[in-house]
Amino acid sequence: MVRQKIEIKRIDNLTARQVTFSKRRRGLFKKAQELSTLCDAELGLIVFSATGKLFSFSSSSMTHLLQRHKRLLTDKANKLSQWPPQDDQPENNGNEVLKKELIEKTTELQRLKGEELQGVGLDDLIRLEKLVEAGLRRVGKTKNDMLFQEISSLRMRELELVEENAMLKQQAECTKRRKFCGIIHCHR
Repeated sequence: MVRQKIEIKRIDNLTARQVTFSKRRRGLFKKAQELSTLCDAELGLIVFSATGKLFSFSSSSMTHLLQRHKRLLTDKANKLSQWPPQDDQPENNGNEVLKKELIEKTTELQRLKGEELQGVGLDDLIRLEKLVEAGLRRVGKTKNDMLFQEISSLRMRELELVEENAMLKQQAECTKRRKFCGIIHCHR
């Protein structure tokens, strides 16, 4: 069966709309989780259904993400309200903080990759080792979950094919018997 492109408009049938919402919401949350995992991105997703029910996904703490979002919006609003920048306020202060944070995060990422380890203390190495091990466990768990899901779907497909095969054999035997019975009637 070929997938058909549907017109993007409100679905009139309530049951079909709820089913579509549920399926697409799961797909959206799966994509969000994949984006978070693949790109090491912090993200939060909030969805309210037509009935007002809340669904959310967060790659870390939703509270932390919302506070960060609010802080960035406030900072942006403050910068816009002070445009053009006044001479007595250092314009690059925010940039310097961001540059420093970028350098720290880049160094942390390199250390997680096993690079730039010179000058790192034993405690930091132990902490890094625990972080990497925890990450490997999460990756391994995700991989195993995906493998089990794939195995499960393949087993379901196998059962469907076995049933279909049995049905086809039965149809073939029926057809064979009909032909055989037709031949006998012709010779009489």
